[in-house]
Amino acid sequence: MTAVNAGAAPYAARLTIDYPEKLDRLTSFFRIIWVIPILIILSLLTATGNETVATEAGERVTSTGGGISAGLWLATLLMIVFRMRYPRWWFDFGRELTRFGTRVGAYLALLTDQYPSTVEEQSVHLEIDYPDVERDLNRWLPLVKPLLALPHFLILVVLFLAAIVAVVIAWFAILITGRYPRPLFDFVVGVGRWSLRVGGYAFLLVTDRYPPFSLKELN
Repeated sequence: MTAVNAGAAPYAARLTIDYPEKLDRLTSFFRIIWVIPILIILSLLTATGNETVATEAGERVTSTGGGISAGLWLATLLMIVFRMRYPRWWFDFGRELTRFGTRVGAYLALLTDQYPSTVEEQSVHLEIDYPDVERDLNRWLPLVKPLLALPHFLILVVLFLAAIVAVVIAWFAILITGRYPRPLFDFVVGVGRWSLRVGGYAFLLVTDRYPPFSLKELN
């Protein structure tokens, strides 16, 4: 009975998005334009960049920086491996950045008409549980989690391509009917949910529980 209950427990990273009864045709039509300013802000936080430095010998060396997200992942990994700690403020920042990115993604995918807020939850409900490191996390597992998650990465590539097709179809449906077809909505949200679980496991490092191969919310 205990094993069954443990298997049915909610995953440490969860996502639900309120289904919109009506969507605005005009903002949906120009969505790819409206989203540009907030995408720029998000990219400043998450994108990688190259820095060119001139040495004393006159040589130019180019180095690559990983942005805040990559730096936070590496710092958290090292802290867990060497100190068995996960500073709460690191976790809070990573969770809020993930929430913000998900709101931007939901807006771009036409799942909501609400322009992404940097603070408010809006219609995108994302929860990530703060881990008890000594009880819930293995010290060495973060070193191999990206490799263990490789099957998920391969599946997610296919799912993301299918989600793009679903969003394009939904775009035409919204322009004609003002509604997002519910099966397409559930599929796109499910892909986002799957991706969040993998991110929580492999990059946010909040759980050692292997992500389920499922689009559905676990109850």
